[in-house]
Amino acid sequence: MPVYSMTGYAGVQQSSADNAAGPESRALPACRLGLEIRSVNSRFLDLSFRLSDELRQHEPALRELLTQQLKRGKVEVRAGIETAGASSLPEPSPRMLQRLNALQDNVRAWLPDARTLSVADVIRLSAVEGNTAELGKELLPLATRAVAALLEAREREGARLAAMLLDRLSQLQQLARQAAPLIPQLVEQQRNRFLERWKEAMALADGAALPEAAQDRALTEATAFAIRIDVAEELTRLDSHLAEIGRLVTKGGEIGKRLDFLIQELHREANTMGSKSAALELTRISVDMKVLIEQMREQVQNIE
Repeated sequence: MPVYSMTGYAGVQQSSADNAAGPESRALPACRLGLEIRSVNSRFLDLSFRLSDELRQHEPALRELLTQQLKRGKVEVRAGIETAGASSLPEPSPRMLQRLNALQDNVRAWLPDARTLSVADVIRLSAVEGNTAELGKELLPLATRAVAALLEAREREGARLAAMLLDRLSQLQQLARQAAPLIPQLVEQQRNRFLERWKEAMALADGAALPEAAQDRALTEATAFAIRIDVAEELTRLDSHLAEIGRLVTKGGEIGKRLDFLIQELHREANTMGSKSAALELTRISVDMKVLIEQMREQVQNIE
């Protein structure tokens, strides 16, 4: 399965001229139904709609469509109908004129100061009655096209994110391979250094050779210190997390939340390596790891 980003955009349009079926439809001024879907990252699926008045009745159907296709992301849907300029003006039908007159009388009965309808108002309302009603029926098919385009955009962005993650993954694995041979050598060096300093301290304190009991104590302390600075366990867990991230990215699907958790674990292991490091080279490797992990974390936030 592909990896999907939560970031994407799709915009589609439908003109009333595309659906004109007769002389009456062609006589009406052209209208255009436009729909845009914008998506950014979010922990959950967060839908918001900005629909024109004549399209608000379709919001539940749009919500169901998006919920079926999308799992995560902050998604904003905008839709509206615009009336384009036309050389011919709509001719209101007698039925339309009768309805408008009845509505006007009803409104003015309650609001005597309300302005009467002008010729321009009648023409505009006639256009809305004709074309917008037909275009409203096209909203769901248009939304289906828009969602398909959005998924394609999110898939393209997801492929880019997956390639970046695999590249950073390879660099982290290379750094882990560089750190592994250093561990036994560093542990032995620190152990010997601890013993030497212990002997020097005892010699300065007593002015005599180090007793056997003190030697045993020094060896125990040196061993305990060597264990504290040993980062082999952290490297083992880090390798395990890297392998799991690689498997998830290759598998694809809804992996964003699991990747986010694994990135946190990677950061924890790299921090522990840095805090336990007793050598400059291992500290450098830890810092380089944390830089790469932070780059991965920023991008993982966008994966569905």
